[in-house]
Amino acid sequence: MALVYRLMMQLSGMLVSLVGWVLSCLTTYLPQWKNLNLELNELEIWTMGLWQACVVQEEGGMQCKDFDSFLALPPELRISRILMFFSNGLGLLGLLFSGFGLDCLKIGERQQDQKKRLLLFGGMLFWISGITAIVPVSWVAHSTVQEFWDENIPDIVPRWDFGEALFVGWLAGFCLILGGSLLNCTVCSTEVHPSSVHYTVAEQQDQCQHLETETRS
Repeated sequence: MALVYRLMMQLSGMLVSLVGWVLSCLTTYLPQWKNLNLELNELEIWTMGLWQACVVQEEGGMQCKDFDSFLALPPELRISRILMFFSNGLGLLGLLFSGFGLDCLKIGERQQDQKKRLLLFGGMLFWISGITAIVPVSWVAHSTVQEFWDENIPDIVPRWDFGEALFVGWLAGFCLILGGSLLNCTVCSTEVHPSSVHYTVAEQQDQCQHLETETRS
């Protein structure tokens, strides 16, 4: 029963981490990091992401323009690009390492210590990936709040607001950290793999038969 529970924990951790990684990749390319509603023209909504700025019209049309220069971006958007790339890359590595460390994988089933190290390393990569996904979206959210309440900006000037991508990024970071925690919890278990038990029992049976043969002789 404990082995089944441990296997379910591993699969749940991998599934949650996979969802977090997909959401992290989605957050990187979504253009809705910031939203801007113009009071003079309520039929249009301006959005800004890490790669482009878009305008969404009420009829359903959407026009986007890529940023001309990376260096011309605000500091929070430049750093966010780099951190989101790190998050996506570390999440992919976490999936690979953790996948080879799962108990249900027959490869290396006699090397349980090595599989535990892979699982632990994969869980740590998910933690780092989750943190590097939460930091940029939180930084952009913080700068958006500061600009929104900046008293030096006239009230007639439109203010940027939170975009949907920020909430997707927070959810991605939470899923990655949760998935890594589930995987690392299974590493603390000292449950012996059934294959190891099978080999141990077989060796004990051979030793007993050998002793019986010597006794009879």
